[in-house]
Amino acid sequence: MELMETVVLGSWELLRESSVYILFGILVAGMLRAFLDPAMVARHLGTGRFASVFKAALFGIPIPMCSCGVIPAAASLKKQGANNGATMAFLISTPESGVDSIAVTYALLDPLMTVFRPVAAFITAAAAGITENILGRGKQEQALVPDLSCPIDNCCNGAECSPADHANHHSPSEKISFGMRYAFGELWEDLALWFLAGILLAGLIQALIPARLMSEYLGGGLWSMLIMLIAGIPMYICATASTPIAAALILKGMSPGAALVFLLAGPATNIASLTMVLKILGKRATLIYLGIIAVCSVLLGITLDQVYSLWGISAQAVAGSAGEFIPVWAQTAGAMVLLALSIKPVLHAVRSRFVRKGHNHSDSCSCSARPIQDTPGGCDKTC
Repeated sequence: MELMETVVLGSWELLRESSVYILFGILVAGMLRAFLDPAMVARHLGTGRFASVFKAALFGIPIPMCSCGVIPAAASLKKQGANNGATMAFLISTPESGVDSIAVTYALLDPLMTVFRPVAAFITAAAAGITENILGRGKQEQALVPDLSCPIDNCCNGAECSPADHANHHSPSEKISFGMRYAFGELWEDLALWFLAGILLAGLIQALIPARLMSEYLGGGLWSMLIMLIAGIPMYICATASTPIAAALILKGMSPGAALVFLLAGPATNIASLTMVLKILGKRATLIYLGIIAVCSVLLGITLDQVYSLWGISAQAVAGSAGEFIPVWAQTAGAMVLLALSIKPVLHAVRSRFVRKGHNHSDSCSCSARPIQDTPGGCDKTC
């Protein structure tokens, strides 16, 4: 009973400290969904051996999408004519980061990790994409007609009306309203179960794992990075849910560099996503995908530890310091709002789990969504 109380109290503290930041993060994500022009995305990511890779890596940074949900989005980019390098860059940077995970990183960790994490995701994605384009055969598949339909209500397909005409279809207030519905509806439904599971696991880590064990084996150095790399690669976890786990491990004595390896490798690699990458991009690209993530994660983790050391920053001392700027009453209110928003998706996930057990069909995507046509293992929403 005492252990359970410790876990619950620790999890509640993490939820309370991160609540306002994650509400802000998913709200920004909803606005991106409402105001981002699909035609602009297709235009900038479709061509260019190097420029398209940098654009795809940068474009993927703010999007809150896990390794399951990013597969159909990347496949759509591929169909629109994006080269393998740009597609791979998007596949890596998108699940490794997101406005929601960046906000939670600031809340539970510290400003240095908040900045370094998306920068590391960009470097890893760009390195993988450029490597693929250099080693690739240089063949460009014929670009298909991109999906430029209106993300708000499909009022037009983007082909029969010009962007200028479509701009008059929805007022700013309508876009804001849609963005908020998307953020606190579909988007949070996809994230809620994973985030709450990560919060509970973080509370369990705080209660059970001795600080001496973390500092002894994961306190820094190459072996710490390799251990977290091996632990993170097969794990299915999204960027947002991995953050409270990393925060709990750092507070127990893990080096910030080792935590970064987990934050990069965990969300971007798992058996399901690697299988889909193999189908979409091929064997060579899959080896490059996995190899670059492994090498860059370890090198960037070692670099981050050096930065903390040179600047004289203790990751344990500053972790969660951002939460001190938010009043306790606001943190508590934010936590209650998140819990209220999570009731429906959690109940839906539980019901879906039992419903799936009663059927014989298999679904390679862990989210309960309709498969996208012509997208191997794809689904029509993020997870």
